[in-house]
Amino acid sequence: MLNHVMVGTNDIEQSKRFYDAVLATLGAGEPIQNTADSGHKRLFYRHEGNTFGVSEPINGEAATPANGGTVGFKCTSPEQVQAFHDVALANGGTSCEEPPGLRDGKGVHLAYVRDPSGNKLCALYRVK
Repeated sequence: MLNHVMVGTNDIEQSKRFYDAVLATLGAGEPIQNTADSGHKRLFYRHEGNTFGVSEPINGEAATPANGGTVGFKCTSPEQVQAFHDVALANGGTSCEEPPGLRDGKGVHLAYVRDPSGNKLCALYRVK
């Protein structure tokens, strides 16, 4: 159903450092870097047929996080959820909601963080 997800940033270099480290925990490599005709810069991380983008806003206004929006990343183990969280914090992110771990009665391990631009991210491993 989805082709890609993109979030905005006001500091593309800070976002690159953050996402290079965090998405490496999931196996993603270096992003494709692009400057659009409008002059705004973008990063495209590709992994296992998925694309995650980070972009300076095309309209020249400040990037703001989506109120109520969350981008969820699929993890392969509870340890990968924890690593995602820990690497995010070590690279300028902030933890939000409950601490990383198994959610009672839901069969999922979750960790929620905000990137340096305030975008909310979720690392999720579904117990099989």
